[in-house]
Amino acid sequence: MLDITQQIREIVQGESVFSGLCVVFVPHTTAGVTVNENADPDVQRDMLLGLTEMIPKENYKHFEHNSPAHMLSTLVGCSQTLLIENRDLVLGRWQAVYFCEFDGPKKREVKIQVLGGT
Repeated sequence: MLDITQQIREIVQGESVFSGLCVVFVPHTTAGVTVNENADPDVQRDMLLGLTEMIPKENYKHFEHNSPAHMLSTLVGCSQTLLIENRDLVLGRWQAVYFCEFDGPKKREVKIQVLGGT
């Protein structure tokens, strides 16, 4: 899990949107994006542990042998929509935006779309 909050904030602040939405989209079938706690790094470790315990790594037929990564991506999701107020993301005190890699490392993209008014 990679904290991408600051990079997203910089994109939002570079736009002329005072109030609106920021859509974060991951165009990959074995990666995801989530909003979760950023105060304790053990939360990310525990999340990954819990997710991988939910999806065992055996008995799948997909020829690339990465079916668990596809399932984890589906569980976490490929997008998040965040509020923008005062040209900044609206996040709780302990929240951050995380890119989740389930089948890598690989070269990945995160798409950001900022919508709203000045």
